Amino acid sequence: MRRKRHLKFQAVLLVLCFFGLLFIFLMPSIFDRASAPPDSYLPETAGTTPDEQAAITPSPSPAATKPPVPPKPVFADAVWMAVGDVMMHTPQLPGAFDKRTNRYNFNPFFAEVKPILAQGDWVIANLETPIAGAEYGFDGYPRFNAPIELGEALKKAGFNLITTANNHSLDQGETGVLRTLKNLRALNIPTKGTAASQEEAEHIVLSEKAGIVMGLLAYTYGTNGIPIPEGKPYLVSLIDEQKIKADISKLRKAGADFITVSLHFGTEYQITPNDEQKRLARALIAAGADIIAGSHPHVVQPYEVVETTDENGHVKKGLIIYSMGNFISNQRGDTKDCGVIFKVNVRKNMTDGTVDLTEIETIPTWVHRYKPDRSYRYRILPIEDTITASNDSLLKKADYDLLQKNYDLLRNRLDSMN
Repeated sequence: MRRKRHLKFQAVLLVLCFFGLLFIFLMPSIFDRASAPPDSYLPETAGTTPDEQAAITPSPSPAATKPPVPPKPVFADAVWMAVGDVMMHTPQLPGAFDKRTNRYNFNPFFAEVKPILAQGDWVIANLETPIAGAEYGFDGYPRFNAPIELGEALKKAGFNLITTANNHSLDQGETGVLRTLKNLRALNIPTKGTAASQEEAEHIVLSEKAGIVMGLLAYTYGTNGIPIPEGKPYLVSLIDEQKIKADISKLRKAGADFITVSLHFGTEYQITPNDEQKRLARALIAAGADIIAGSHPHVVQPYEVVETTDENGHVKKGLIIYSMGNFISNQRGDTKDCGVIFKVNVRKNMTDGTVDLTEIETIPTWVHRYKPDRSYRYRILPIEDTITASNDSLLKKADYDLLQKNYDLLRNRLDSMN
């Protein structure tokens, strides 16, 4: 009996030892599985190798990226200004001569408009007379030649670009063209429209202001029947539509941000542009010109703003000024003694390089001619400012009445095509 209990005790003890050993051996495996990450519990796909399983394991999706913020545009602005014909008829000479200095002084012509011109970065005039020198004799219509002091006065007034292509370019012949260019070059005033050589005619005129580059071209319809010397077509740039378009393209390739084309064209004393003026001007805007600066009719004609698209698809404005009238001359009546200063704000987007004409202002002017002694004196007056101030001691009531009449006429005429 005692022996049986002993054997039973030994059997229980052996069973307990067996389960104890089994617990000891299995515990590490159980804890390893419990501490493994959840993915490790996923069973292997049947029939796939470890490499294949790795290949089909989805990769984590990349973090979402924000689109780049476009740079904020940076703009530069500069002011383009231009006036009409600068002429020198014989009656303008005596009153400007100073016997004490034995020189002419034309500064009073421009004194009243000088503060306005000072607002411009590019300030352009059409010089419709040679300034060949005293040895050629000073004369007015029909074969002009003015003193070099006229060039000096233009520079002092603020003009920094001069166009010389017009029907009076050859009034003093080939030598008159060459001497005029020499005298303007001595004043450091860039010119366009006439040239001393083929190389000079092909030279491009670029003028940079405030980081904006303007290209300048100038042409005339003719030279009053005076033939250009044979073999020297470069002396005066004549209007040739295909040549102008090629020159516009040349300026673009040279880096011009915008292009001014000065055209001496139209019909004298007509207050509206003719059909050929309109056709040519619009064609040149379509070809890449930005501003057409017209002269020759000796009266102010309307201007128009046309929409065009540049080579990059940018829609922009083109400005056509058909005639700016007479800036200074001895012509009188029927608004021949009137002109207009154009003031245009040119804005360049320095970020993408596009250029736009953002503001266009017209400033009508009148040539006041008076006679304090035996000789006439001349002043260019800004009409609106003069009427507003109404304190000019040299003007009479009749003058103010005429100013108001001319101002109303010019304002209506200028805006009639817009």
